[in-house]
Amino acid sequence: MGMHRAVHVNAADSPLELVDVETAPPPPGHVRIAVRACGVCGTDREFVHGNFPGMTWPLTLGHEIAGTIDELGDGVEGFAVGDRVAVGWFGGNCNHCEQCRKGWLIHCENGQVPSWHYPGGYAQSVTAPATALARIPDGLSFTEAAPMGCAGVTTYHALRSTGAVAGDRVAVLGVGGLGHLGIQFSRAMGFETIAIARGPEKAEDAYRFGAQHYVDSTAGDVSASLRKLKGVSVVLATAANSQAIAQTVGGLNPRGELVVIGVSGEPLPISPVQLITPALSVVGHPSGTAADVEDTMNFALLNNIRAQIQECPLEEAARAYADMAEGRARYRMVLTM
Repeated sequence: MGMHRAVHVNAADSPLELVDVETAPPPPGHVRIAVRACGVCGTDREFVHGNFPGMTWPLTLGHEIAGTIDELGDGVEGFAVGDRVAVGWFGGNCNHCEQCRKGWLIHCENGQVPSWHYPGGYAQSVTAPATALARIPDGLSFTEAAPMGCAGVTTYHALRSTGAVAGDRVAVLGVGGLGHLGIQFSRAMGFETIAIARGPEKAEDAYRFGAQHYVDSTAGDVSASLRKLKGVSVVLATAANSQAIAQTVGGLNPRGELVVIGVSGEPLPISPVQLITPALSVVGHPSGTAADVEDTMNFALLNNIRAQIQECPLEEAARAYADMAEGRARYRMVLTM
């Protein structure tokens, strides 16, 4: 069948190494994708550290994949060789477990995540279940599409799943890989958008991405700053910092929602008394299905929303990963094949 290049991590906390891998034909219900671009996500760090259950080594990172279908397995319907597709964190579902039968595909008991359950997108070739495929709209390039499979869908789908309506105030905590997209989506959805980040230096970018207000979390009480702006209906917490997330709660108006998408293992320091009187909700939000990824890409195209990316060839994956892990990426590193 031939070979393709992929990046391996051989054990927890090992370096990223470029290797040649056997290219196998896709099994039934799967397609083989010629990868054109793959985003580098903050969650990739957790994989490198071995922090997910049931991981197997060597591991190929990457769950923000965009490319073209090279080969179809038996029984794949609705897709053809040459189709432009994206595969994000949602890497397939089984369609027969209890959650799938209820229509909750994102909670599939046999759900798969690229890199975790099968080799991911830091590679020239990926074999993925057909249930994972999102069609890339004409007008969106592969490098533009790739980050929409995780950073994009997570922020877009989180915002549209809240009770906020046009004209409401929404605060986006964190101006990073997720936050810089969250600000753009919030603005395009008609929300008065407040960006919150550490230090004054992110203010200019926050305004450029569409925020109408900027709150420097190092310059005083964040909740007080939000209340000065008359409070918010939603806080979209993209920062992976439980302390920073909790500092926004006092800025929520009655029946407000704290939507948590920034991944942190630390407990949230929030007390019941903060939640009860104003009837606040704290919700965790997972990414989104293949259909949600398609919606995200279409909405991004309609509203001229893009991730700000730095491209890097696959051969330099270790450098791109280090730039992300050490906070140098502005705002999404994307590997190109």
